[in-house]
Amino acid sequence: MTRKSRSEALVPQWLAIPSCDLQKPFCSEFNPTLDAMACGTYFQKPLRVKERERRSAAHSAPDIRHIAGANHEVRLLVCTGDTMSPVGRSRSRSPIKMEVKNDHAVDDLKRKELRKERSHSKERSKHKSRHRSKSRERKRSRSRERKRNRSRSRDRDKHGRKRSRSPKSKDAKKSLAEEEEEEKKKKEEEEKNKKVPLSLEELLAKKKAEEEALSKPKFLTKEERVAEALRKRQEAADEARRKMEEERKKQMDFLKAANRGDDRDRDSYRERERERRERQLRREKEKEETEDRSKVKDTKDKDKETEAIRERYLGIIKKRKRVRRLNDRKFVFDWDAGDDTSLDYNQLYKEKHQVQFFGRGNIGGIDIKAQKKDQSRFYGDLMERRRTEAEKDQEKKRLSNVATKEAKQKWDDRHWSEKPLENMQERDWRIFKEDFNISCKGGRIPNPIRFWREANLPKELLDIIDKVGYKEPTPIQKQAIPIGLQNRDIIGVAETGSGKTAAFLIPLLKWLMGLPKIARMEDADQGPYAIILAPTRELAQQIEEETIKFGKDLGIRVVSIIGGISREEQGFKLRLGCEIVIATPGRLIDVLENRYLVLGQCTYVVMDEADRMIDMGFEPEVRKILEYLPVTNEKPDTEDAEDDEAMLQNFNTKKKYRQTVMFTATMPPTIERLARTFLRRPTVVYIGNVGKPVDRVEQYVYFLSENEKRKKLVDVLSKGIDAPIIIFVNQKKGADVLAKSLEKMGHNACTLHGGKGQEQREFALASLKNGSKEILVATDVAGRGIDIKDVSMVINYDMARNIEDYTHRIGRTGRAGKHGVAVTFITKEDSATFYDLKQCLLQSSVSSCPHELANHPDAQHKPGTVTQKKRKDETVFIA
Repeated sequence: MTRKSRSEALVPQWLAIPSCDLQKPFCSEFNPTLDAMACGTYFQKPLRVKERERRSAAHSAPDIRHIAGANHEVRLLVCTGDTMSPVGRSRSRSPIKMEVKNDHAVDDLKRKELRKERSHSKERSKHKSRHRSKSRERKRSRSRERKRNRSRSRDRDKHGRKRSRSPKSKDAKKSLAEEEEEEKKKKEEEEKNKKVPLSLEELLAKKKAEEEALSKPKFLTKEERVAEALRKRQEAADEARRKMEEERKKQMDFLKAANRGDDRDRDSYRERERERRERQLRREKEKEETEDRSKVKDTKDKDKETEAIRERYLGIIKKRKRVRRLNDRKFVFDWDAGDDTSLDYNQLYKEKHQVQFFGRGNIGGIDIKAQKKDQSRFYGDLMERRRTEAEKDQEKKRLSNVATKEAKQKWDDRHWSEKPLENMQERDWRIFKEDFNISCKGGRIPNPIRFWREANLPKELLDIIDKVGYKEPTPIQKQAIPIGLQNRDIIGVAETGSGKTAAFLIPLLKWLMGLPKIARMEDADQGPYAIILAPTRELAQQIEEETIKFGKDLGIRVVSIIGGISREEQGFKLRLGCEIVIATPGRLIDVLENRYLVLGQCTYVVMDEADRMIDMGFEPEVRKILEYLPVTNEKPDTEDAEDDEAMLQNFNTKKKYRQTVMFTATMPPTIERLARTFLRRPTVVYIGNVGKPVDRVEQYVYFLSENEKRKKLVDVLSKGIDAPIIIFVNQKKGADVLAKSLEKMGHNACTLHGGKGQEQREFALASLKNGSKEILVATDVAGRGIDIKDVSMVINYDMARNIEDYTHRIGRTGRAGKHGVAVTFITKEDSATFYDLKQCLLQSSVSSCPHELANHPDAQHKPGTVTQKKRKDETVFIA
């Protein structure tokens, strides 16, 4: 036996072929023993192998075929005894058919094939060409099969091959020349049949012929008329039948949908009924279980009660007296937890009856709140049991409405800072004004602004405000800016350091931004658009700094006219042109009289610290300056001056009405008289307590003699107070003397009073602001409007002559929301101010009045009042 036949004889009788590879085409060679072992699906039953068949298998080689798998090859053998017959595969793609043949037939077939192989006759060649054995079936590759024409035309059979393979079929085809001729004929016919677009003349002629045909009457015969009528009747009947069919179809669809909806409703109703029955059964079961538990509990309680009675009255349990051990410090009680009488098994004691009192009746000795709570619960439960379902639903609805109303009320009662501007009500504005201590007097006053973004200002101006560092408007700015933007006259009465400068600058800057820059340049010879009057040079320079800070980026020019500086230099600046002039009354009159300045187009007048100007004797100068203003732009002294729409419309024009703004810390009669003369229907804005110091300043008053002041001053300064410090005196000479003595003590001091030149005054203020000097000794010149940041203390070395000057002095500290300290030295010579000073100290929440001042006779009544002596104070002399 050869090596090949032995290996094939070792093939097992179980042959496995993967089910996925049964329909794969055959390949060439492989190892039968290994690949047959690797297969997965068994399809051949075991065959009995006989000894005779094994011997014959040694002389004949079995036919072997390959099946190509996805990842490996499988050699397929079919075992018939010892030999393995090949599995044939038909040309179609049907599954492989396994045939098991008779043993003798297989042997005869093998012998015939061997004889044919040895023979070289014609019959063999003929037989070979016509009858090819299955064992020598022609091998085909996948590539040839892919190249076949797989079209399913009529000249192909069911296997995809053409019906005739003879050469005659090629002769039957048309020649190439004939096909070209046919194509040419087809193209000619297409060109003939191709429609040529009509020309314009042909279209007109065709249209004219159609119109003539339509204009001529066409006569129909009787048969034609009958046929036309029948055709129209048939079309009408078809149309009616079609509509009826559509209606019927829609009705059927609607009924089907309704039936489906009924089925769904029926199913949902059954589901709900089933759930309701289940819930009812559960409730009944729970109720029965609860009743059973209560019965068992009642039975147990009754048994326990009987047992307790038996033990109590029959003396079954005998109590032993407890004895405390000698070393035991704890006290031993005769009772234990089992003697608790609060729990009882008897229903009579367990559910005690509670007496219900009507009105204000209560049981004595018991907590009243607990009684009211229990009583309200009792009546609530009673009413709940007596109510019907309708009443319960009504009560739920009522409670829901109450809750909704309370929620709405709570929403409306929000704080004004949490509401948008459009939701603000009159009540919110009233609370807002109370929070900032704002009060107004006048007609049609606009609402204040809460934040800068609500002020209706241009974006450029808002950016400058943010750049300067104004995070939130001050109270005077909140109310004065909306009024100023309506072109109305204002009298602002506010405490010192409240931001009055920005309150009148911002409306002015907005109006100037609305004017064309070219027009401002052309009208420069007509003078400024606005003048701002200040009582002192220092205040005027301070306002100039603030105005330049705002107007520099907007291209607005500012010039200050004050004393102590060359008049010719100021006139040169005025000749170059400016929009705003800041001046003191005296120097402004001088410039106007010498024709350095005209007020031909001035429409905005501001008087800052007006009461101070009047006190300094500038009332005639102020009246004269106001007479220089043009009269053509004065407001009408009627109700139109309070009409916000008319004033706002006029504010946005170049020729607007003159607007006069007056800011003051107090309202003396002279200010009211001046306002009635030059202001038209002004709005008076009060911020805080008029003429009173702010509560952020802590005031200390010391009753001393003139010789004790210097020593007390040294004591106060030695406490380590942070700079800067301002010391006020009443005389210029006293200021210089005090400053020199402070310099000798080692303090850096400078002086500021009216006797100093303008350069010296500016140098003193600059030294105090930049920190090179710690103490400023000044007269009342520095008491008004001077804004020096972070002044920690103000010392009144000499008491002011009146309470208004005292208020302005101590107002230099505690500015811009900060806290400060004010120390005042008083002597017997200051008795004229004792009463007002005492009242000022008593009204301050952070200050205290000394006993010497409180009990002083001059502090008991206002100076100038006549008081009658009491009868007991009279002294009767008997002769």
